[in-house]
Amino acid sequence: MIGSTLLAASSLAAMVAAYDTTFGFNGAPIIETRTLDEIHQAALAEGGIVTAWHGGDETNQQDGLKAAFETRFPGMTLNITVDVSKFHDGNIDRQLALSAPGRPGALYVDTAILQTLHDYPRWDLEGALLHYRPVNFDKIHPAFRDVRGAWHGVSIFAWTFIWNSDREGDGPQEFADFLEPRFKDRLVLTYPNDDDAVLYAFDLIMQQFGYEWFEKLLAQNPRWVRGTGTPVTLLTSPNTTVSATFTAGIGLLPMAPLNVSIPSQGSFVTWAQRAATFKDAPHPEGAKLLHNFMLSDEYQSTTGSWSVRKDVAPPAGYPAIMDVNTTNPVEFERFMGDRVRVERLKLFFEDKIGTAQGLSPLIDDL
Repeated sequence: MIGSTLLAASSLAAMVAAYDTTFGFNGAPIIETRTLDEIHQAALAEGGIVTAWHGGDETNQQDGLKAAFETRFPGMTLNITVDVSKFHDGNIDRQLALSAPGRPGALYVDTAILQTLHDYPRWDLEGALLHYRPVNFDKIHPAFRDVRGAWHGVSIFAWTFIWNSDREGDGPQEFADFLEPRFKDRLVLTYPNDDDAVLYAFDLIMQQFGYEWFEKLLAQNPRWVRGTGTPVTLLTSPNTTVSATFTAGIGLLPMAPLNVSIPSQGSFVTWAQRAATFKDAPHPEGAKLLHNFMLSDEYQSTTGSWSVRKDVAPPAGYPAIMDVNTTNPVEFERFMGDRVRVERLKLFFEDKIGTAQGLSPLIDDL
């Protein structure tokens, strides 16, 4: 009888934890006033560990962040796992579902930095996120941060035009350029039905230039691949002849022989990759240290791309992100939130180009 009562109480507590938290009226954030070194000491006292899940499609994509963080903060270990955001979020949901009273340790991720922007308001409404404002929070563009500090952007992702200058003397400058005869059999593109951000790119392009543009693109016989890192790999591979893509991002300061450009007529995709700390994270101080580091001057000024901060200048030759006429980094969240429309678009492209073929980009050795 006692066991049944405890089980019922535990189940009730789990149900309550998933309720809308609006009327709790306890959403005030913790406002950080400590220095990085002071947070570092608190994180060391906590165990010196932070477990982060980061969206991406190559396992080594965040090796630079791990190295920079661990070098800057001796004694800290950043356990960072890269996987596609659409899989990370489901596994996080599973941990949250199991982390009810009586299931200690079910939630072992401290922080999530993902492309699935629509997950964060939901997690916040469920009471899963820590309301916390790191140092420099107020310098983030207001559109990239939650007013209560439940989440904030940490980096700007952008699908630019990328080409190998050893294979193309003049790179594409507009979406129409990809239809030129010189790009026949030389384009490498990510399946739009396998990545929502690439899907959004095709949606933007075709809404502006029509279905005829897509028909002409198909006539170019592009190579379809999985993952947004794969096109970049193939552009520099000696075993391929592909020369250009518009479904990947390498920042605005690429290394030769790669070059980048952004269109002046069509709309291209940008968004602020979103970060949050879970309220019941095992290492909250470690997560706070990571977020403060990623928003610091020393990190934001070295990303080679636009910053989520208003006061950090973009690379030379580029306007501030909010002044680029052909992109709107805020709109991506609206797109991601309309899951019915997203799924309809996925099925449309699956019908036209087939299901995504090949191994996951995380294990395909490309």
